[in-house]
Amino acid sequence: MFILASGSPRRKELLAKLIKDYKIVVPVVDEKSLEGKVSPFDLPVEESKLKAYAIRDQYPNDEILACDTIVLLDGVVLGKPYTEDVAYQMLKNESGKKQTVISGYTYIGNGIEINRTVMSTVVFNELSDEKIWDYIKKHQPLDKAGAYGIQDEAGLIKCIEGSYDNVMGLPVEDLRDNVFNR
Repeated sequence: MFILASGSPRRKELLAKLIKDYKIVVPVVDEKSLEGKVSPFDLPVEESKLKAYAIRDQYPNDEILACDTIVLLDGVVLGKPYTEDVAYQMLKNESGKKQTVISGYTYIGNGIEINRTVMSTVVFNELSDEKIWDYIKKHQPLDKAGAYGIQDEAGLIKCIEGSYDNVMGLPVEDLRDNVFNR
């Protein structure tokens, strides 16, 4: 059985582009255990390893895919905002700027392990306070790294350089090339 080690509805939607028959098992890991121990560039793939191995212990004969995505703005990791005020501040800081979205994934199965990192660049439009608050109220981005979802089509984003799916939370093209079509 193929297992997606994630509770993200966006990852579930994106994985369906590659495989139809899979199971979701949400890993229980302490992601904070890596803070300050690895670089922001390495953080997503190291978190994906934690998640994959947590599930691998329960399902040793299955294929496991885990992924983690971060937003990096001016060298600072933007996590998920825990209040609307924090979401506002994140979006205000992102306004008019370029950021890097980094996904790391781990695949374990069929006698191999694949660990990869995929980066995309997102350039934000200049955002008014009114635009930011309208977005927060309409889209409730508290469960999204960087306080936004690329799929929301809310006029926040000027352009993307790289994979749209990666920015959404799962680098489908890279997975297709390196896991599913190897």
